[in-house]
Amino acid sequence: MSTPTAPAVRRAIAASAIGNMTEWLDYGLYAYGVTYISAALFPGDTEQATLFALATFAISFLVRPLGGMFWGPLGDRVGRKAVLAVTILLMAGATLGVGLVPTYDRIGFWAPTLLVALRLVQGFSTGGEYGGAATFMAEYAPDRRRGFLGSFLEFGTLTGFSLGALLMLGFSLALDDTAMQAWGWRVPFLLAAPLGVIGLWLRSRAEDSPVFEEAAEERAVDEEPAVVRLRELVADHGRPLLLLGALVMTLNVVNYTLLSYMPTYLEAEIGLSTDQSLMVPVIGMLTMMLFLPFAGHLSDRVGRKPLWWVSVTGLFIAAVPMFLLMATGLLGAVIGFAVLGLLYVPQLATISSTFPAMFPTQVRFAGFAIAYNVSTSLFGGTAPALNDWLVGLTGSALVPAFYMMLACAVGALALPAVVETAGVSLRGTEVPGTPESERELESLETT
Repeated sequence: MSTPTAPAVRRAIAASAIGNMTEWLDYGLYAYGVTYISAALFPGDTEQATLFALATFAISFLVRPLGGMFWGPLGDRVGRKAVLAVTILLMAGATLGVGLVPTYDRIGFWAPTLLVALRLVQGFSTGGEYGGAATFMAEYAPDRRRGFLGSFLEFGTLTGFSLGALLMLGFSLALDDTAMQAWGWRVPFLLAAPLGVIGLWLRSRAEDSPVFEEAAEERAVDEEPAVVRLRELVADHGRPLLLLGALVMTLNVVNYTLLSYMPTYLEAEIGLSTDQSLMVPVIGMLTMMLFLPFAGHLSDRVGRKPLWWVSVTGLFIAAVPMFLLMATGLLGAVIGFAVLGLLYVPQLATISSTFPAMFPTQVRFAGFAIAYNVSTSLFGGTAPALNDWLVGLTGSALVPAFYMMLACAVGALALPAVVETAGVSLRGTEVPGTPESERELESLETT
């Protein structure tokens, strides 16, 4: 297998990251503009409309497993690059469409219906986007720098989310409430179109991953129907599918509670203003971005699992105290969010170096995409609506902290069974980090 040049690696990382940025720009815009979206596109009073809008946010996650089942096997058969070119166009187009949906006052129930349809397109395309981008990046990165380079995929995550938040905050500060409600909230969604074009251009310039091309040359990539491939994936790789699903539950309950639900929580439960509720997570995310590459680099030196242990243990201990601190006001909210965000960084920085390495090349895209999206559908996208409903049901503002603690406990139970793959090659048809993989690599090197 030929070693990719440094410029080729940089192009691959950029092509992967911009798709993630586009995906999370959409989620950021929706999460931070939910009060405007609910008022414009849903009927009912403010509280009821907001709950409908949060539920619509969760609906897109219902089709993510279907997207994973469709795009994953396809990416393992025809290549990572081809699938990623299509998914970024679908994602960007759906985000653009949200900004163009007429109001409920103009077209009635067609407004929320169109929004739901666009969220379903977004979810279906995202089902292939993240798994494909992480797989593409992981297979391009040098083995001993996979953690560091992979962290830039998550840098794209926070960049997109922060950009969405900053755009909503900037427009809300620049415009009066009437203009913001009428048209201002729509403008940030329109920016998805140029991002999609740039992403498509970057991906068209990159070659498919050397690891995939080697597998294709060795005929490890077959032409079996998708149903057969999925059945074989479950039968042969059920254990890593379950382990990855457990880790993704931990990851995404924390992720969507902190990044998606927090503006609604700070405004409704803590009493901060709309602008303050947007500002707190932005400050936290910008701080997290500074530490992502360092955490990724550290994982290359000490391993992925030690960083995960630090994260799940720290979050379990700090969740309740930090939520109590956030309830004290703006300064407490900034500090509390920043602490929780920094404790989450070791997980976030190592996703794209840890998860693809849990599967061999011929099922890597499918295994990652399916396990990731099923778990995300069940526990990630539902987190904002579930937190909001449980807070209202119980009257306790600490519900999100308890949910995060439960998720971290699940991750701690799964971690001991996860194979450490820092510095391990992803080549071949065996699971990386296993004795079978080492023997196969020796054979590949001799031939």
